[in-house]
Amino acid sequence: MKNNRGFTLMEILIALTILSILATLGVAGYRHHRRSAAEAVLSANLQIMRHAIEQYRADRGKYPPGLDDLWRESSRRYLREIPIDPITRSRNMWVVDVEPPDPDNPDGEVGISNVRSGADGVDLQGMPYSDY
Repeated sequence: MKNNRGFTLMEILIALTILSILATLGVAGYRHHRRSAAEAVLSANLQIMRHAIEQYRADRGKYPPGLDDLWRESSRRYLREIPIDPITRSRNMWVVDVEPPDPDNPDGEVGISNVRSGADGVDLQGMPYSDY
């Protein structure tokens, strides 16, 4: 009788099957946590931008004409830069809500009163990203 020290084909197949199942579970968990983190960053970015819009309004008595006005002015910067939407991975996909015009001054300048994500789709709880 020979002293066999190697693995049988069946043992190798079982080990590979177990490893592939564990890898599949790991990838699924990673994707879930990555998406959850992106949604948390989106929520935080929106909160920061909305706060900056309200600070601008409190300081100047009017809403900013655009998002760029929150960071471009050298005298008062409300943001260092426009944050990236983590869902769309773009700075240019933010959707702004414009304040309604003043009935007493219909030709007056209007500004942005709110900002939302321009991402399509829904979050892990089923809420559309545009409703954040």
